[in-house]
Amino acid sequence: MTEQVTIGLDVGGTKVAAARLAGQQIVERLTEPTDTSSGEALLAQMVRLAEQLRTPEVVGLGAGIASEVEWESGHVLGSVNIPLGDLPVRDMLQESTGLRTAIDNDGIATAVAEAVREDGSVVSELVAIAIGTGVGGGIIINGKPYRGVTGGAGHLGHTIVAGDAAAERHLTPFPRPDSLEAQASGHALDSLARAAAEAGRGSLGARHDAGEPVSGRDVVDAAQDGDELAVELLRRFSERIAPGVANAILVFDPQEVVICGGVSAAGDLLINPLREVVAPLVLPGVGTKTTIRAARFGPDAGVVGAAMLPLLADQAGAS
Repeated sequence: MTEQVTIGLDVGGTKVAAARLAGQQIVERLTEPTDTSSGEALLAQMVRLAEQLRTPEVVGLGAGIASEVEWESGHVLGSVNIPLGDLPVRDMLQESTGLRTAIDNDGIATAVAEAVREDGSVVSELVAIAIGTGVGGGIIINGKPYRGVTGGAGHLGHTIVAGDAAAERHLTPFPRPDSLEAQASGHALDSLARAAAEAGRGSLGARHDAGEPVSGRDVVDAAQDGDELAVELLRRFSERIAPGVANAILVFDPQEVVICGGVSAAGDLLINPLREVVAPLVLPGVGTKTTIRAARFGPDAGVVGAAMLPLLADQAGAS
């Protein structure tokens, strides 16, 4: 990677993370709750954050968006958690800022960041599973993002990992209750945390008794501080993630499966039990060269990858 200065926007259903980077190094960052009141309001928020970070050295703007994106046109085809569906987001951002702009699905942006090693070499086969408000995904094949025919490849959160085969799935909204996203999103970890806190258990219970809100972030922090209950909750959460990781290995047999998003901050406290749970779910002989790891950039992977998009547009365009 060159040390060109770019701006990245990681646009999710809960927050917009924005950063100015030199190469893959974050120089300055801003974070705000996502304005989901309308597409126009969200676009205005994205432009404003980019302009706040802009300096004369900035050569491009990239955005990873929690939506289905047509790479070639920069048009958002569909969106579940944010109001950008059916908008020419790339052209609108480029027109407003005057910067060379590239946009892609946020899971793909995350995979792009994690596929480029510190020495500049690229992991040829990688699957990123991004756990946030929902569960996103990005796939790297032969060193390039794989987008599929419509740009919709990588929606790993909507893969079916549980449930009754006889259930009338066609009647349920997205995310379906038997999907990876419903089972293993950040909201699912929040629910585990609140249940433990309301039961008065561990440091999470103490927070609840003190009238403080409890979330998945608190589980990660408490586990890092040695709280046994929090460590157990991460193990239970790893059991929810495991079917998605096993499916990724069985389908792609990649070099790496990377767990991204805020929960990746747990590091080995999540990854070690995850490896143990995944192992018996994978066919013998498959995935013997696959590494399961936490994101190198942690929760910043999405914004780092977004900032790389305008620099990698020519190379990354092929599917």
